[in-house]
Amino acid sequence: MISQFLLCLRGSMLTRSANRLFCWITVCALALLTLTSCAINPATGGPNLVLMSQNREKEIGLEEHEKVLASMRLYEDEELLAYVTEVGNRIAAASHRPDLEYHFTLIDSPDINAFALPAGYVYVNRGLLTFLNSEAELAAVLAHEIGHITARHAVQQQARGTLARAAATVGGFVTAVATGSGYVGSQISQVTSIWAQTGLSGFGREAELEADSLGAEYLFEAGYDPSALIDVITVLKNQEDFNRRTTNSRGSYHGLFATHPRNDTRLQEAIANVGSLSTEQITQTGNDSFRGVLEGLTVGASQASSTTESRNRFYQALLGYTLVFPEEWEVSETTTTATAASQSIGSLNIEVQRIQDNIEPRVFIRDKLGITNLQKSEPLSQYRLLGHTGVAVSAESGNEERIGVIYLGPRAFIFRGEIQDSSNAEEVDKMLLDSIRTFRAIQRGETFVGNELKIKYVQASEFFDFAVVARESKIANYPEETLRLLNGYYPTGTPEEGDWVKLID
Repeated sequence: MISQFLLCLRGSMLTRSANRLFCWITVCALALLTLTSCAINPATGGPNLVLMSQNREKEIGLEEHEKVLASMRLYEDEELLAYVTEVGNRIAAASHRPDLEYHFTLIDSPDINAFALPAGYVYVNRGLLTFLNSEAELAAVLAHEIGHITARHAVQQQARGTLARAAATVGGFVTAVATGSGYVGSQISQVTSIWAQTGLSGFGREAELEADSLGAEYLFEAGYDPSALIDVITVLKNQEDFNRRTTNSRGSYHGLFATHPRNDTRLQEAIANVGSLSTEQITQTGNDSFRGVLEGLTVGASQASSTTESRNRFYQALLGYTLVFPEEWEVSETTTTATAASQSIGSLNIEVQRIQDNIEPRVFIRDKLGITNLQKSEPLSQYRLLGHTGVAVSAESGNEERIGVIYLGPRAFIFRGEIQDSSNAEEVDKMLLDSIRTFRAIQRGETFVGNELKIKYVQASEFFDFAVVARESKIANYPEETLRLLNGYYPTGTPEEGDWVKLID
């Protein structure tokens, strides 16, 4: 019995560090035999170390699903949800665990992510859907998450974590016996609060590759082209490249996105091993239906999911920036300017210009604004943005003013803070500088100001040009690059006449 348990345990270990725990875990094997079963993985046929029955897995799935519903805002679109559920059930029926009752949920978040909980619960963020361009790509995402469920990756990870904690406790117990210290036992049941977090962060490269391999198999059996997995990876890797170039950050999707290089040989081999379908054998396309349900999908921040962090935090949705003005200052704005003022104390005005020349912000202040006598001159470096600031005397009012320039995307944002209270100039100047230092780009999902942006499908004309369309786009920052990303033409490429293209309305 014990030898069978240990064989199962060693077969389920995936990492070198886990194998180093083997000797300690052997010590506690007898104590855990009553809780542990060695099961055959229904998806892979290999041994699994699990600490729960399938019924308990279903109970945990339901418990954690209720927590997700209580903590995450749902995207309310019955037609879209019904469509995602239809595609998901088609994949699930072709999986190794078709008997589970699968539940598909849309999360109202612009983040590019999806995750799964044990026993059939799959979640897809609205933000991920906006970057997909076919039903097969949607099916690929769902197949990857269903692969995690059928291979019981969350349950296996929980078991390994429990045994690791048990091993550490046994080590303490052996020491306690030798020294005469008391033994208080181990706590191995506090796992239910971390399931969703684990699903979001992923299960490690080997498990993610296994989920992709299973997903490719399910796509094939359901009539989708398995190469759609590669298409999704290309979309997400393009997003990653764009994020690195503009914000020096990575994306958030744990699975395909985080673990595979763009040309992952092992993944390509796994897909090739599944088989390929001829054009006649690909029975599932459904792109007309796909476009129909994505038409009108919210892009970026939504009104329902908006949040603010300060009474005087100002959001300029059209230009894509935010900052915190001094408390209780009155704010007014036009389409391109914003002003905050407090009577007899001071004011802060923000204007914007297109960056025409490749010059430093300090030189911009000197050459473009004509300010050559800048005092207290210093660079600004905040939220990965470059700028410069200092103090000068206003030619118009004769008052001291705080000057600042910060580059965001293709624009230079110009700050002029007038200090009206000369008796308290240092304090007012500090207030103005502190406000300028809060300037940054609006983050995805942070807030909603104005009208929601929606997907609108059009057919490309003979002379369609993303650069031309971007000039009239409502997208605040990097409109051409964003439109290319949304349509799968990043960084280059042009749709042919008659091809369907997503625009933002």
